[in-house]
Amino acid sequence: MREVTRKKMMVFSGTSHPELGQEVAVGIGVDLGKVDISRFSNGEIYVRFLESVRGVDAFVIQTCYEPVNDNLMELLLMIDALKRASAKRITAVVPYYGYSRQDKKTQSREPISAHLIADMITTAGADRVLSVDLHAGQIQGFFDFPVDHITAIPTLAGYISQKDLENIVVVSPDAGRVKVAKKFSDRLRSPMAILHKRRPDKNEVEMLHVIGEVEGMNAVLIDDMIDTGGTMVEAVETLKKHGALSIYACATHPILSGSAVERIRLSELKELVVTNTVPVPREKKIDKITVLSIAPLVADVITAVFREESVSEIMGGDNQP
Repeated sequence: MREVTRKKMMVFSGTSHPELGQEVAVGIGVDLGKVDISRFSNGEIYVRFLESVRGVDAFVIQTCYEPVNDNLMELLLMIDALKRASAKRITAVVPYYGYSRQDKKTQSREPISAHLIADMITTAGADRVLSVDLHAGQIQGFFDFPVDHITAIPTLAGYISQKDLENIVVVSPDAGRVKVAKKFSDRLRSPMAILHKRRPDKNEVEMLHVIGEVEGMNAVLIDDMIDTGGTMVEAVETLKKHGALSIYACATHPILSGSAVERIRLSELKELVVTNTVPVPREKKIDKITVLSIAPLVADVITAVFREESVSEIMGGDNQP
């Protein structure tokens, strides 16, 4: 009788962030799987895996960077192809989860887009999802299977701690980031403050109050993403008006859309520290922006999932931002 084949891992990368996929594969100690991804003349996406995936534990790395809809569709087609080729388990590794800001209805006749994306990934055939710093933790509940929600807080906080800054205050840009700011301040053993803001319209922000002491201190803003940069720049101006000395900012996802980079360049922000959950093009890598790699953390978590080991131990018990 033939001996039962040992469970095998295969890691594949979509086209949204191939550099991250390659870096994760190197961290795991495997070669990226071979897959043909191309476009028909009308823009439709073609996917075909170029080696057998039957019975494997497959991990598909695809972040929802622009063009978001194309990259999302590519992820769904890769999952579907793996399912139809008899992969034993399929994990969608989505470092930045697209449409995550629309996780609930705030006005009538709106979609809950984050829930729809979860339904699409589930229907395509995924058995598990791995993501980094979801905009809202409740998105995990949109799936009926395991979600490994990991955080870049240790990576970002470790970088800030190496600067040996004195009189640090960690600042939450709004009430929704207070929990994350508290974890960040605990790691730095520093006090925290909160900014109260309101949004007159989408991608517009107005800072109203500072809750906490920032005068004469080095402020570190913490957020999950930088999109247009409006919130961050307004926060920097508010903190300066209230007497903060130098201001740093940390964010997991550097979306940096529109005029975000120019806003950051012209602001009094000393340094913006981000991770590479989405690619940062060369023209956006100004001196004020520092990009840290999330690949070692993702590689460790994928390895733990494959070996059926604890993920929270990797995160030091801090895998729920």
